[in-house]
Amino acid sequence: MAAGAAARGAHFLVDRAVVDRLVGSAGLGPGDLVLDLGAGSGALTAPLAATGARVLAVERDPRLAAGLRRRFAGCPAVRVVEGDLRTVPLPRRPYAVVANPPFAGTAALLARLLDDPGGGLARADLLVELGAALGVVGPPRGPREAWWTARYEAVLVRRVPVGAFRPVPRARVGQLALVRRPLPGGRRGPAVVRGLIRAAWRDRRVPARRGLAGLVPADALGRVWAEAGLRRDTLPAELPPAIWARLAAAR
Repeated sequence: MAAGAAARGAHFLVDRAVVDRLVGSAGLGPGDLVLDLGAGSGALTAPLAATGARVLAVERDPRLAAGLRRRFAGCPAVRVVEGDLRTVPLPRRPYAVVANPPFAGTAALLARLLDDPGGGLARADLLVELGAALGVVGPPRGPREAWWTARYEAVLVRRVPVGAFRPVPRARVGQLALVRRPLPGGRRGPAVVRGLIRAAWRDRRVPARRGLAGLVPADALGRVWAEAGLRRDTLPAELPPAIWARLAAAR
């Protein structure tokens, strides 16, 4: 383990049971594309390749990346990329992420994966600091987080013992799953939903229904509100994530 990698918040998986549960949660198979972001020494890369999926192992540390290239030189299913998970190009075709990224980069990684309206991310299974996981799973704090929850269902799958890592992290760890929600409207669907979210959140103190007036026909807006069991004075932060797709379909 490189001292520099540890300083950046890297905590390498050493518990095979945790590895197996994480990889198994993703439900990967032959033909799938999966990214191992912050691949380290390949604790996840090898079992991901064993599923039959094509694996893109991204590692920033030159020494670790060289080790990955040597280890998987005879494995055509694995491609090693020496690069930063915050800037490496992401696929446009459907892909999954299964990763134990450096905790120091968790916020940047989550923002990058969840902000992208036209990306191909179908599912992500990540080991992250518990606080970061709860920040995504909990109620949205603003329009950005509301967009994330409209686009992806976020679930805290389990808490992971810190003894599963070396060095042992100081913070508690959780397994976070992000599963893409279908949105209506084809390619325009994400843009429509983001527009609705911005309108509803223009003033977080104003009932969301008032902010959406004029963007969704009044009868359709009332129907969606009634079916969801919402009050007329429901605030933006109180809206359930699934409502955005229903509002987009009602336009």
